[in-house]
Amino acid sequence: MSDRQRQRQRLDISRHAVRLFAAQGVAATSGEQIARAAGVSERTLWRYFPGKESCVEPLLTESVAAFRAVLRAWPPGVDLTEHLRAAYRPALDSSSGGDAEAVLTVIRLTHGEPALRAVYLVLRERAEDTFAEVLAERAGGKADPLDVRMRAAAMSAVLKVATDDLARAVAGEGVTPEVLRRHREQLADALSPVTRGL
Repeated sequence: MSDRQRQRQRLDISRHAVRLFAAQGVAATSGEQIARAAGVSERTLWRYFPGKESCVEPLLTESVAAFRAVLRAWPPGVDLTEHLRAAYRPALDSSSGGDAEAVLTVIRLTHGEPALRAVYLVLRERAEDTFAEVLAERAGGKADPLDVRMRAAAMSAVLKVATDDLARAVAGEGVTPEVLRRHREQLADALSPVTRGL
């Protein structure tokens, strides 16, 4: 099986796990149920995921990947807030291949399920490394490494809060262009002081 096929299978398992977690809760959902729903053996499930809670990781990764990609594409000489307003499209728009509701569902579930919250926070922490790399490059090697790490942590916190807010807003309004525009604007405005003077 190719890496791409494995990634697709992991994402498919993730979708089924989120659907089951949303319907019956994490505690009441077994690995066997997730494997059956996804059409894979339990052995395959456990080969891909160390625990049932980690099954949400592929979908949660989508919520970070779009921001990480646009940050890596941040052109020199352009303010980050301008770049975000022009280029950032959350993984929750129509390009996400239909996973928008599943991504938002799992983000909402993290607030009431501590084990899912732990997976979410670990992924956010890993994303900080990418943010720090980009910020260090932008500073041209002149910035204090501690300052860069603190800015990356602040950037991660802003993204988490904005995404959590988006998940709550979409629960009421649905995924609309206006909701996504507001999310992009909030993110750009909140990140402006994080990158100022870098």
